[in-house]
Amino acid sequence: MSVLSPGRPAEIRRGPARPRPTTLGHRTGFPVVAAAFLVSMAFSAAPTPLWGVYQRYEHFSTFTVTVAFAVYALGVVVSLFLAGHLSDRLGRRRILLPAVLLEAVSAAVFLSSASLPAVIAARLVSGLGVGMITATATAYLAELHLAARPGASRARADLAATAANLGGLAVGPLVSGLLAQYASRPLHTPYLVFLGLLLLSAAGLAFVPETVEAAGERTPYRPQRISVPGASRGTYFAASAAAFAAFSVLGLFTSVAPGFVSDALHHPSRALAGLVAFLVFGAAAAAQPALARVTAGRRLAAGLLLMTLGVGGVIAGVRSAHFPLFLASGVAAGAGAGTLFQGAVTTVAALAPARARGEALAGLFLAAYAGLALPILGIGAATRFVTAETALLGFGTALLALAAAIAAHFARARHGAGPNGR
Repeated sequence: MSVLSPGRPAEIRRGPARPRPTTLGHRTGFPVVAAAFLVSMAFSAAPTPLWGVYQRYEHFSTFTVTVAFAVYALGVVVSLFLAGHLSDRLGRRRILLPAVLLEAVSAAVFLSSASLPAVIAARLVSGLGVGMITATATAYLAELHLAARPGASRARADLAATAANLGGLAVGPLVSGLLAQYASRPLHTPYLVFLGLLLLSAAGLAFVPETVEAAGERTPYRPQRISVPGASRGTYFAASAAAFAAFSVLGLFTSVAPGFVSDALHHPSRALAGLVAFLVFGAAAAAQPALARVTAGRRLAAGLLLMTLGVGGVIAGVRSAHFPLFLASGVAAGAGAGTLFQGAVTTVAALAPARARGEALAGLFLAAYAGLALPILGIGAATRFVTAETALLGFGTALLALAAAIAAHFARARHGAGPNGR
């Protein structure tokens, strides 16, 4: 799972390459890249409603599911920091096309076996591909848009990137859940469908014009650097903690939440598990443009409030086996997490000088993906000693304490002098 990209601001640095006769134009290439982005993100979330099937037929434990999920997050982090920025130098299509093909390789591994080693390998490969896709596709969309409409605002490209990213994370579980529920071979058919879509996406990308010319001179390779704005470390770390919290909630609904729906809430439908994830990520996607004109401080406050209330309702819904309460609270938690993360990104982007903005955002994403993996691993490990409901209660308590600390910092900043109180 990924929401935005820590890559450098998207702009055409060497002028758009003139489309060859064998390529699409920039205007036509834009929806092709957006579709490939959406399909890739949808596939990355496709296993969400299938974890219950793995648990039932392959005897995966809750801890096993969280390990498979954490391996995906590890793959994303490694790829983001080792390869996510290479398209700035090598070209967008030269990175995006192989990354989408990596997702196709992941689908093929899923198809080859439902065993734990195959699932872990497939999730790792998927994470590696997604780490390359998010940064590259976001920049690619902005450059294609500006090449087709010189002087236009980036708003359309940014909206398309957000819709493809979070929209894909919402659509993937819904499609996968429906296929698993109503088609034969639930651990085969969803991956076969996505494999076909990924190969079609790769074929389309082959004809999209490049927007960055490869550097003629050889430059030494280095990983994505991370920097922390020296004058605003407190606010930077508070924003990073907010990103950690937001991703931990989103990770909850793509890992162990389908198990709660099936076991504690007594709704084993795979389609329903996919619908829950669809609504949660749909709410996260819808909340971001809805609050785009609100200041970063108010977005952070609104996101913290919605997220904590939502998680509290999710816990209450699980403990009382009340599915409507669980679902409504999940939607609120998703909207809060999406809003909170957007506020964190805006805050860090404003704190960092332009020359180090990508490096500051890279640190924010490191915190976010730590939030995606570590708390979920903690829940999985706890279920080996306590009930799943008790583990979820512990998660909610820790999240509430973190949210209170974040809120306290920003409250002090607002009442203090300096730009961080805005």
